[in-house]
Amino acid sequence: MRSVIAVVLCVLLVGALATPVWAADTAGQPTSPIRDLHAVVVSGRQPGPGLWKVVSEDGHALWVLGTVEPLPRDLQWRSDEVEAVIAQADEVLSAPGIAVYWDLGFFSSLALLPSALRVRRNPDGKELEDVLPADLLARWRAQKERYLGWELSVDRWRPMFAAHKLHEAALKEHGLGEDVIGPRVRQLVDAAGLEPTPVTVRTDIDEPRRLIREYNRTDVNDVACMEGTLRRLEAGIPRLVARANAWATGDIETLRRLPGHGMDRGCINSVLGSDFAQRHGYAEVDRKVSSMWLEQAQRALASNEVTFAVLPMDEVLSADGMLAKLVGHGYRLVPPDDGGAVVRDDGLKGPAEAP
Repeated sequence: MRSVIAVVLCVLLVGALATPVWAADTAGQPTSPIRDLHAVVVSGRQPGPGLWKVVSEDGHALWVLGTVEPLPRDLQWRSDEVEAVIAQADEVLSAPGIAVYWDLGFFSSLALLPSALRVRRNPDGKELEDVLPADLLARWRAQKERYLGWELSVDRWRPMFAAHKLHEAALKEHGLGEDVIGPRVRQLVDAAGLEPTPVTVRTDIDEPRRLIREYNRTDVNDVACMEGTLRRLEAGIPRLVARANAWATGDIETLRRLPGHGMDRGCINSVLGSDFAQRHGYAEVDRKVSSMWLEQAQRALASNEVTFAVLPMDEVLSADGMLAKLVGHGYRLVPPDDGGAVVRDDGLKGPAEAP
């Protein structure tokens, strides 16, 4: 799953892409000086977590795979359980996200690219040293030296884009970042002869050039995005590794103790809280995607004996996530490897025959 930063990049630089928009707030976590971190990333064949099962009154089942990002780059996912479910599924729901489209040909898109790339730069030729507070600038330089070296162009970028590049470089340095889930699921779905049902809010851009010019003039307060990214890199890499390892080995309890740790909520709020997002309807994207997934899940449970779906792990585990909302609508939830226990709408576990 990628952050809303990826959505902005998609809207302004790429064209058409479906990307999840879930993230979590990491505010309040302590910072610490840079130190050598030796958290070990698992590799080789690993089972991943078991599947959650949502059951309707008539016995129809929605099997859900919870996903996390980032995952170990050298992970080989042993996807036997997912393969067995998809082989007998009537329908597969894609991961929730947003899809952005514009109607430009190949050469027109190439002509647009230079203008789009300028979006990354600070207005008026400013550099990060001109827009970041002194303490934040010192922290940026320390992390940049560690993960990006002497790359100079990034110092002319807006804090949001510079933070994104730094984050991606740090993940790669620590053996994280590979998407091993999506390609394998697509392979299994194709083998089963199914066409995934998209669960995406579509945004059509009629005038991308005008949108880019407008964004260039937009005042986006993305210093909070930079601060959150630096905080996460200074104190959170072992946490990211532990969460990635927990997914790979199927350690659900550790995943419960380590909620989502994707791009910082400050990065999301810097975009969604801007006038630009309000004018173009991006501020409501989280709510729209959530509503669409719930509608599709309930439709599938009514129509199909077996459905398979993919959700971010926080939407699977959190008390106000998508699966909790389905429980609130009267469906039973059977966690993986739980001996047939179900989660009732009061949050307690009961026997499998409980309503």
